[in-house]
Amino acid sequence: MAEDSPTHPLFAALYDPVTAVAERTVLRPHREYLVRNLTGRVLDLGAGTGAMFPYFSNSEAASLHAIEPDPHMRKQAESKASELDLEIDIGDASAESLPYGDDQFDTVVASMVFCTITDVEAALAEVHRVLKPGGEFRFLEHVHADGWRATVQNVLAPLWRRIAGGCHLNRQTISQFTATPEFDTLEIERLDVGMTPVWPFVRGRLRKRE
Repeated sequence: MAEDSPTHPLFAALYDPVTAVAERTVLRPHREYLVRNLTGRVLDLGAGTGAMFPYFSNSEAASLHAIEPDPHMRKQAESKASELDLEIDIGDASAESLPYGDDQFDTVVASMVFCTITDVEAALAEVHRVLKPGGEFRFLEHVHADGWRATVQNVLAPLWRRIAGGCHLNRQTISQFTATPEFDTLEIERLDVGMTPVWPFVRGRLRKRE
């Protein structure tokens, strides 16, 4: 385990039961979006408890890899992979320091993970480094809201980080993604799903410039 690995045992234990209904309903089509026409070597950036694993099972990916720094979530992810008979290599690295060589992956997938990453800029640099030229970065993230919902997020943010595994409610995630000059934006879509304070979501695809 990395020395600075986060550990949130209560959050990890509650995550799947709390999100079960959302996973079966509103999140399903957006997770399916992340694996659409997925091929080649794939990295799940911050696998959590393995929410993407059932979708990877139905994909055409040739080689699956994942990282999850929280040991409690990683244990659940490993159990889920075993239940699905999914062949996936799961490591304990952080997104800011990926244990892979340059130009290794055809696709990097991130689903509701950049809200908890400490250094977004460093993580994006690592995503760029490990992607092959022309490779895709696909994401589903909840982001900073507008109007009164933004006020609610800003008020709740400090407490939310403590009880929700370090999650930042009010990050301007997409502007950070699109401001990265090493990527071309293929698609970004705002989704009116979720519930305040975890609202709205954004999904999209960036491509590493060749």
